[in-house]
Amino acid sequence: MAGLGLSLGILLTLLWIAAAAMTVVILQREMGEVFDSALQETAQRILPLAVGDIIDREEQHLTQRLAALRAHGELITYIVRDGDGHVLLQSHAADPGGFPAWSGPGFGQNATHRFYSEATLHGTVRITVAEPLAHRATALRKIAMGLVLPILVMIPVALAVIVIVVRISLTPLRRFRERLWARSESDLSPVPSGDLPPEIAPLADALNRVVERLQSAFEAERSFAANAAHELRTPLAGAIAQAQRLAAETADSAAAARAAEIEAGLKRLTRLSERLMQLARAEGGRLRLDQTSDLRLVLQMVTDDLGRVSAPGRIRLSLPGSPVMSNLDPDIFAILCRNLIENALRHGKQSAPVEVTLAPEGTLVVANDGPAISQAALGRLTGRFERADAATGGSGLGLAIVNAIAKGAGAELRLLSPRPGQSFGFQAEVGLLVSPLKT
Repeated sequence: MAGLGLSLGILLTLLWIAAAAMTVVILQREMGEVFDSALQETAQRILPLAVGDIIDREEQHLTQRLAALRAHGELITYIVRDGDGHVLLQSHAADPGGFPAWSGPGFGQNATHRFYSEATLHGTVRITVAEPLAHRATALRKIAMGLVLPILVMIPVALAVIVIVVRISLTPLRRFRERLWARSESDLSPVPSGDLPPEIAPLADALNRVVERLQSAFEAERSFAANAAHELRTPLAGAIAQAQRLAAETADSAAAARAAEIEAGLKRLTRLSERLMQLARAEGGRLRLDQTSDLRLVLQMVTDDLGRVSAPGRIRLSLPGSPVMSNLDPDIFAILCRNLIENALRHGKQSAPVEVTLAPEGTLVVANDGPAISQAALGRLTGRFERADAATGGSGLGLAIVNAIAKGAGAELRLLSPRPGQSFGFQAEVGLLVSPLKT
């Protein structure tokens, strides 16, 4: 904004300078006409007086110099000559040597003076009036300075005023930019633009329409993924039941083994569909509610559930003594916790516990032992279908779901490997989950 104001100020300054230059050129022409008119008027007024004085003389070729009544600077000088070029009359400061030879009535000029000549009595009495060109240049310079100096004084003031006015006038645009910049990746609702200037409002409306179309496209994709995953649950459950029944009823060991493989594959597909539904909800659902709940209870429930299907002592939970209240959707928080803990159980060292800690300020930390992960691989883990170790299985969606929830809730996911203070292990931290509301 300051750059726009400065650009406008510089452009205005250049226009002022151009206008002042044109004014000086016009003034120079007009002043020349005024000064020439004054020379011509002076000659025509003095010549009749000089003729009367010369006719009454007894000596015809006597040069008479007029004496000054008082000392003064004489800008206009003149000489009166006869037809033979003899000087008959001159002003007290006139230098006859500086006047050109008679070339007829009219204007003339040399390097230092501007002249006007006039004649009467059939050319027998001639007058030439001279004015220094320096006098004209001085007058023009003073006028030009009178034009330029106010501009030089006003330029800084004008620049400051322009910058301030531009900044004030663009305040609504700055607020619009800040509102747009503050949006999360999952927030594609229209940005309020009612206070924008009429020149900018159409651009904001067009942007909101583009965002609305993007939101519709994203919602269609998420809806398709969620619906497809949901519709797969029933046929997958039926297929799993049929595979289990086939394995139980057959006496052929090879067929039973094949049925077990089919069951395992169907269960993997079921888990993948569940993860896809979780990802769709994390990316498109409302993650924060109008009321608060205690995150400790949700985390305790998730760890108890996972503890029943894992080895005893695999999960070591640490909870604060006071409630950790947040308006984060409890179901969403449960999905986040479950994915982090399952990821740690699957990829961590099986003989070491998974440490789950919820801090009083709402930071959730899940850490496990195991080989350290390179920084390059660590940066890719939040992508979809990315795995640190393909041999351990998994869908590759767990950390992608956690990252989507963290972004949608205004939180931050930090992945560390090795664990702080150690040379091995992996640690995931999700901070800023607490956002208490008055209830």
